[in-house]
Amino acid sequence: MEQIYTPPCPLYKKCGGCQLQTLPYPEQLRRKQGREIALLGKFGHVETILGMDDPTHYRNKVCAAFGLDQKKHIVSGVYQPGSHRIVPVDDCLIEDETADRIIVDIRRMLRDFKIQVFDERSGRGFLRHVLVRRGFQSGELMVVLVAASPIFPTQKPFVKKLLETHPEITTVVLNINDRFGPVVLGEREKVLYGPGTIEDTLCSHRFRISPSSFYQINPVQTEVLYGKAVEFAALTGTETVLDAYCGIGTIGITASDKARQVIGVELNRDAVRDAIANARLNGLKNCWFTAGDAGEYMLGCVREGIRPDVVFMDPPRAGSDEKFLRALLKTAPSRVVYVSCDPETLARDLAVLTQGGYKVQRIQPVDMFPFTEHVETVVSLARSG
Repeated sequence: MEQIYTPPCPLYKKCGGCQLQTLPYPEQLRRKQGREIALLGKFGHVETILGMDDPTHYRNKVCAAFGLDQKKHIVSGVYQPGSHRIVPVDDCLIEDETADRIIVDIRRMLRDFKIQVFDERSGRGFLRHVLVRRGFQSGELMVVLVAASPIFPTQKPFVKKLLETHPEITTVVLNINDRFGPVVLGEREKVLYGPGTIEDTLCSHRFRISPSSFYQINPVQTEVLYGKAVEFAALTGTETVLDAYCGIGTIGITASDKARQVIGVELNRDAVRDAIANARLNGLKNCWFTAGDAGEYMLGCVREGIRPDVVFMDPPRAGSDEKFLRALLKTAPSRVVYVSCDPETLARDLAVLTQGGYKVQRIQPVDMFPFTEHVETVVSLARSG
């Protein structure tokens, strides 16, 4: 029976970000384990979920929306679910504490520098969001000011004051988003201080992170997740590995030490540029990244008589599409390692792969997002016969 207790965060009901705050952490893990078994148990034994020793303040990427309350006071925080009402947040149970302090200090500085926040109704104002990213191992800190306009009259004194208040900041970027809609970052940016990127170390490899880079937000559990993915791949050093949905190359680069060669495919060209830079940053000669559709790339491999030995697939929450799965079955790699962020779409895709001649060998849940309903899963599949 689930134990109900007082949630540790007073904003629990308003924010809606931590759906499992009414449960002690061990109960959260049991609940997630039960869901995994219910959805995936028909494919094989579900191993015990890997949780965190300290499940708090794990988010190394923090984004705050800025706006005005009913009294026209500047507030920053998160949008209440289903609305554009900002729930004011000064400190969060799951967010990086330094990032939270920086955001609060920026909010205070806006008054001193007479900077207006953006009002969606009138289309006036300057600052929309503040994004802070911190390298878990490096300690490097990026602050991204998301503004509706590139015109920033008090730019130099503002940045100077921000750096005096937080000398640990290593780069400041102005991102311009003049469009209406839920997307936080715009396509234009200007570096105000530092290199415009930060670096971090993950699984003994260095990664360069830009404002828009996809980089897992829980670095402690990412090492656990990727460690399991590489373990499940059972690489011997002779394999050609295809990293589908490769992003900035984190999984492929992590696996590169144990593979003959790694090929990464990703639709997002900016992510591919980051992946190429990351391979170069680590001095890797056996990694190659290309922009394109992973399913079409695999069909091209079939036509040319090339077959990767192992495919890593880490699709978005919606899971893989039918075209990719058909291409994967035609390519017929010896082993597939599926990294999933949604057990429901994972179950749907595993049904296709097992009907197509693959057998599930191991299923390992990893708790990447404590206090929320989300759970990551690593599954290894081997071709039958």
